[in-house]
Amino acid sequence: MLHLLPLTDRTWVKCREPRAEILWLDRRCFTSEEELLRALKEHKIVCVPDVVGVGDTDFQRFIEGRTLPLRRWWSSGQVSDAVFDQIVDLFREMTRIRPGMLAAKRRCEPEDRPEDGDTDGFLERLIVFMEDQVYDRNRPQFEGLFADLGVTDESFTLLRKSVSGLTSRPFCLLHADLHRKNLIVDPRGQLWVIDWELAMLGDPLYDLATHLYLMRYPDPQERRMVQEWRRVVERALPTGSRGWENDLSRILDFKRAQSVFTDVIRVSLKLSQNEDFNWAGLPLAAGKLHRILTAAARPLGLEAVPTHAQIMAALVRRHRETGAAG
Repeated sequence: MLHLLPLTDRTWVKCREPRAEILWLDRRCFTSEEELLRALKEHKIVCVPDVVGVGDTDFQRFIEGRTLPLRRWWSSGQVSDAVFDQIVDLFREMTRIRPGMLAAKRRCEPEDRPEDGDTDGFLERLIVFMEDQVYDRNRPQFEGLFADLGVTDESFTLLRKSVSGLTSRPFCLLHADLHRKNLIVDPRGQLWVIDWELAMLGDPLYDLATHLYLMRYPDPQERRMVQEWRRVVERALPTGSRGWENDLSRILDFKRAQSVFTDVIRVSLKLSQNEDFNWAGLPLAAGKLHRILTAAARPLGLEAVPTHAQIMAALVRRHRETGAAG
């Protein structure tokens, strides 16, 4: 949960409550988000929040503005040209920050850091994290639900086969979570980028794929983003877009598969908050998982995606089994 604290009449900072351990479903590279933001400021990346020190504690300045509107059935989700251009410029600025340039401590061990340009190794580390820290770690609570949905240990073997053989590209800074709620436009029209806690150093094409997957641009704007991304990346980091024609679709497949593992857990937990089952929200939750499983069927090797009714039954069964165990 996010709290806002006033420091002065004009300056507010934000403070997060620690999240439950089970919800830490994404790999983190840097030890401190605030330390990373200070380092980014040193590299003249202006769209990140300021960090305010109060005693021995660092806080991020709250950015007043609006997040980008979500794509809905009544809205195309297209962003304005002014915002679009600022997102492209952000990619340019991140691309020029290479491994070893940031004075921010990293939490991952040296053996968990692939060599610069080892794009296969980079994606493999993300798969290992998903397999070990998301799937296996939460297996006692969710193995039955995953099995009901057709996801097993074999899914990781098939996923690796689906995404292997990426072209080598030089590494740079990645935000790794560039979606509409992390992009804020202030009253002057300036774009601010928040929530850098998942930032990492790695394959620049991964950041583009993640952005496209999360943003859900209308098709013409998505094609334009790919073209503009290629243009600015090649200027700032020659060969940084090499092999994108073959690799973008494979990294997008990884993102679709990743969503299965994280969203199955999140959706199930949300339905069972406070030990009460949200029966009214069950059809919507099952619909969301059905869409996610359908999108990830190919990289995960799902021969048949469970129906909406089967997914609802699996979610109810998981809730009842958990309640009985408790």
